[in-house]
Amino acid sequence: MKQSFLFLFTLPFVLLTSCKTQSPGSKDAKVRESQGVYQYRDEGPARSGTPTSPFYSDRQGVIGRNGMVASAHPEASQVGLNVLKAGGNAVDAAVAVQFALAVVFPSAGNIGGGGFMVYRDNTGNAYTLDYREKAPGKATQNMYLDSLGNVRPGLSISGHLASGVPGSVDGMAEAHKRFGKLSWAQVLQPAIDLAEKGFDLTQRDALALNRIKNDLTTINPGKAYFLKSISPTDTTTWHKGDLLVQTDLAKTLQRIQSQGRAGFYEGETARLLAEEMKRGNGLITEEDLKNYHSVWREPIRATYKRYNVITMPPTSSGGVALVQLMRFTEPYPLKKWGWNSDSTVQVMIEAERRVYADRAKFLGDPDFVKVPVDKLMSVDYLRSRWTDFSFAKATDSKAVKGGNIPGYESLETTHFSVVDKEGNAVSITTTLNGGYGSRVVIGGAGFFMNNEMDDFSVKPGVPNMFGLIGNQANAIAPNKRMLSSMTPTILEKDGKLFMVVGTPGGSTIITSVYQTILNVVEHGMTMQQAVNALKFHHQWLPDKTTFENGAFSDATIQTLQNRGYILEKLTNTLGRMDCVLIRPDGSYEGASDPRADNTARGY
Repeated sequence: MKQSFLFLFTLPFVLLTSCKTQSPGSKDAKVRESQGVYQYRDEGPARSGTPTSPFYSDRQGVIGRNGMVASAHPEASQVGLNVLKAGGNAVDAAVAVQFALAVVFPSAGNIGGGGFMVYRDNTGNAYTLDYREKAPGKATQNMYLDSLGNVRPGLSISGHLASGVPGSVDGMAEAHKRFGKLSWAQVLQPAIDLAEKGFDLTQRDALALNRIKNDLTTINPGKAYFLKSISPTDTTTWHKGDLLVQTDLAKTLQRIQSQGRAGFYEGETARLLAEEMKRGNGLITEEDLKNYHSVWREPIRATYKRYNVITMPPTSSGGVALVQLMRFTEPYPLKKWGWNSDSTVQVMIEAERRVYADRAKFLGDPDFVKVPVDKLMSVDYLRSRWTDFSFAKATDSKAVKGGNIPGYESLETTHFSVVDKEGNAVSITTTLNGGYGSRVVIGGAGFFMNNEMDDFSVKPGVPNMFGLIGNQANAIAPNKRMLSSMTPTILEKDGKLFMVVGTPGGSTIITSVYQTILNVVEHGMTMQQAVNALKFHHQWLPDKTTFENGAFSDATIQTLQNRGYILEKLTNTLGRMDCVLIRPDGSYEGASDPRADNTARGY
């Protein structure tokens, strides 16, 4: 067994350093049209190989046989693991992690935001829960425009008017009611303890809180939440190892613990939230809170070679987009071409370009607009979208619009993956949207509110904070859910649980999940290597490909630029993956992203 694992671990290095790049028109690359979306055309050979150092880090995965939790913060992962050890199932652990992240990872973990859950039980049944935020009842389509119809900068991003009605607490209550094993009080207690007793800040925790100090004092005058000193005017900064105690948040969590959903959406917490919104000219009322409910939706299921993909339907755009990307890619011999060779990258960029154009045109809340999910993922439709592709040159994004279907017109998020001893699996992505959301802290309750209203199309054709373009399908309307890129996903291999995957990253979520999956299933990487691997991103508009330093070899860069691609090297990183892979011997490999404090815990 040790020998077989060693071979698996070293296989990517063999592929990445010795694989010769194949011609897109070579005999091995030919695929009959009946087998895929399109046929290959002989456009000449790919001319460059893969980078010699494909990984951001040499971190290795965590191996366990009885349970695995991978999340954005070591404290939250430990909470989830403790719940599994106490006899809880994957949903119990996921609920505990969600609330723990609201305490220890306030930039994205939340009770003032929302998210999506994909759940697969150990018999193969799958469920998806949409607990995305909603626009307040008083919201209007043009609420962020001035008298001339121009966007008023910043209103949908910071301050009270930027917040939608939170869904996280309702979502966790629904998930636990349907699938939980331990008591509600048990799964809430770890988060309460962390808030009441405090936890030691990591270096990243301290730096992040220090960065938002000015916003905290400006947007929350007279409050001292998340400031090191009790005086809002004090310039004292946080440091690694400082103890962060959140007394008001602990009381809020205790109300949720004792009263369930009503402990947030009614009573004292609802009153405090509504008063805070009124104080800052926000729109959310106690009635909005009382009327909020998450929605169980039918999962998207699709195949990719030997794999079944189980992912999130709209209001998330991530599931549809991921399936489109996988189906565009499937007929091409990426394994032979090599990881991030010019032809591999070119096919992936062109797929991403078309998928994000479709996202802008068609995707929105299915309770308000008719979203052609099946059509968008169909082979015939995708084949029609590929007719203008050529290996000889880049497609111009200005010439790429959403497809023609008759009758149709951040980065701070967080993801966690859980698998329990019985093989039940949960993939959850949750967010406040931007880092620390709207930066509004609810007075007396101690938690951040989201700025998810920016995920609507504030004005058709005008980009949001992530540069994403939207249209009428995602226009603001009262009680409507805003579109999301979150892509929590579970894969089966030969009908058995294989992978739990997801990431934060705003508009880059979809492409990071896409690449991480391909890194395992096409390039033979372990789960941790797939997370470590350097990444790139294209989203239709703006028409450029951003990439992590080292993701492309010099030869690949030159070849792509010669074909007309605009490339931009990032000074930061892409993705914060937290994933679990089922290894051939049945053990679990937990993979957490080395780009931040992400941590996997297993036993």
